[in-house]
Amino acid sequence: MKKYIYPTLTVLGLALGIFIGSALTQKAAAQRLIYQNGRWSIEQSKVDKLLQLMEQAYVDSLNVDSITDEVMGEMVQKLDPHSAYIPKKDLEIVNSELAASFSGIGVQFTIQQDTVNIVAVIAGGPSEGVGVLAGDKIVTVDDSTFTGKKINNERVMRTLRGEKGTKVKIGVKRAGAGETLYYTITRGDIPVNSVDAKFIIDKGSKKIGFVRVNKFGETTYREFISALAELKAQGATSYIVDLRENSGGYMEQAIRMANEFLDRGEMIVYAEGRAYPRYEAKADGGGRFKNVPLTVLIDDFSASASEIFAGAMQDNDRAQIIGRRSFGKGLVQQQMPFADGSAVRLTVARYYTPSGRCIQKPYALGDQADYQKELLERFEHGEFYSADSVHFADTTTYRTKKGRIVRGGGGIMPDVFVGRDTTLNTPWYNRCVNMAYTYQFAYQYTDKHRKELAKYKDWKSLEAYLLKQNVLRDFVAFAKEKGIEPNEAEIQKSKPLIVRLLNAYIVRNMLGDEGFFPLFERDDEITKEAVKLS
Repeated sequence: MKKYIYPTLTVLGLALGIFIGSALTQKAAAQRLIYQNGRWSIEQSKVDKLLQLMEQAYVDSLNVDSITDEVMGEMVQKLDPHSAYIPKKDLEIVNSELAASFSGIGVQFTIQQDTVNIVAVIAGGPSEGVGVLAGDKIVTVDDSTFTGKKINNERVMRTLRGEKGTKVKIGVKRAGAGETLYYTITRGDIPVNSVDAKFIIDKGSKKIGFVRVNKFGETTYREFISALAELKAQGATSYIVDLRENSGGYMEQAIRMANEFLDRGEMIVYAEGRAYPRYEAKADGGGRFKNVPLTVLIDDFSASASEIFAGAMQDNDRAQIIGRRSFGKGLVQQQMPFADGSAVRLTVARYYTPSGRCIQKPYALGDQADYQKELLERFEHGEFYSADSVHFADTTTYRTKKGRIVRGGGGIMPDVFVGRDTTLNTPWYNRCVNMAYTYQFAYQYTDKHRKELAKYKDWKSLEAYLLKQNVLRDFVAFAKEKGIEPNEAEIQKSKPLIVRLLNAYIVRNMLGDEGFFPLFERDDEITKEAVKLS
C-alpha cells in the first residue's frame, strides 16, 4: 500500500499548497503588508476600505465594479503616459493586437454610410468557407439590425470576434442579389501578421529587398526572417527595413531581429529600473545577414521596439537610418493581471541604446495632454520639413561604435533626414485627403467595378488598366457631391498625388497589401532616397 499512499499524499500536499498559495496571493492583491510593533501584518489599503464602505453602506445601490475600473484608470493616469489600466472588457482586444492570432470570422472591413462593408475575406478563414465575398455589406447580426449611426470599429470587432468554436449569424446585401443572404459562421483562429509586404525593388542589375514591418508581435521575428529568406532567394543583395508608423510591441522580437545583423558581443539594448535589475541583450553571432547592406526607414510614429532596432543598427554603425526623427518612447511596460480579468501595463524600466542614450522624450507625471501634443508641436516648429528645426532635450554627447555623434532624450534622429514634400499639395487636395474621401471613393469604385478589376492578378497590370480609365474625373465628381467644389488649377497641380492614392487604394482593395505597397512606395520620397543610397 505504501507504494500508492505516499505518491498520493505527495500530490495532495502539492495541490493543497498551490490552492493555499493562490488564495493568499488573491487576498494579498487587495491588501498591503505593513511592519508595526515589531512584526509584519496585512492591512487593507484606503482605496479598498472606501470601495467596501461604498458597497455595503452607501444609501443607494452601486455598480462597484464599474467604479473600481474608473478609480484604477485614474490612479494609473497619474503615472507616465505609457502605463495603462485595462478593464476586463477591453483586455482581449488589446492583447489581440500583438497576439499571433485571434478568434473571429476572418474578414477585413470598412464602415461607410453607417454600414459594414467587407473589403476582403481572409483566405482559408471561416467566412470564406461559407461563401462570404468581398463587397458584401453586413446588415444584420444574429437577426438584429446592424447598421446605423451607432456602428463603429470597436462595436464591429466586439460583435464579430468571439471564442473559437462559437457561431454568429450574419445577413449580407450583395450586388446582384435581390434579397438578404444569411450565413452562420463558426468563429476560428485568424492570424495577425506583422509583415505587411515584402518585394524586390530593381535598381539596374541590383535587386533590393524591401520589408515593411507594422508592429512587433508574437510572430514578428518568424515572419521577418522568412521574408528576408524569400527575398534572398529572389536575388536580393541588400535590404530596406521599413519601420515607419510602427508603434512597437514586444522588445524581445526587436532583439531577435537585430541579432540577425550584428556580430557576436555587439550590444543591442539594455534596460534597467528601480526594481528591475539591469538586463543586457547582446548579439550571439549567429545572425544570417551580418554582412549585407542594410537601410532602416523611420518616421515620427516609429516608437518603442522600432526605436530599439533602429538604435541598435545606428549605434553599431551597421545600417543607414533614413527618414524623420522617431517618436521617442524609451520605457518598458510589463502587463500584470488581476483576478477579475483586468490588467495593468506598468512601466518598470527604461531602455537604452548601445551608446547609452535613453530615447524617451520628456514627460511630466500625470500630464498626458501635453505629452500627446508634442508631435503637433514638432509639426508647428517645422521639424517635419527641416532637420535644422529638430531639438533634443538631452544635451549629452553620445557616440556610435565608430565615433559618430548621436543624440538622445527624444527619439532616434536619422542619419539621412527626408522632410515631407508638400510642393504638390493644394487646399483642394488637403480637404479631400483629410476627409478620407480618397479612401471612400476607392472602395466604392472597387465595389462598382469588381468584376472588371478581378481580371488583373498583379499590381502592375492592374495599375496599367486604371491609368487608362478616367478615375480622376470620377473622383472629382464624387468630391463635389460631398461638398468640395472643383478647382481646376489645384486639381491639375495635385493630380500626381491624387492618382497615386486612388490607384493604390483600389489595388489594395483587390490585391491586399502585397499589391498596395510596391505601388505606393515606388513614388515615396523616403523610399526613393533609400534606393538611391543603397
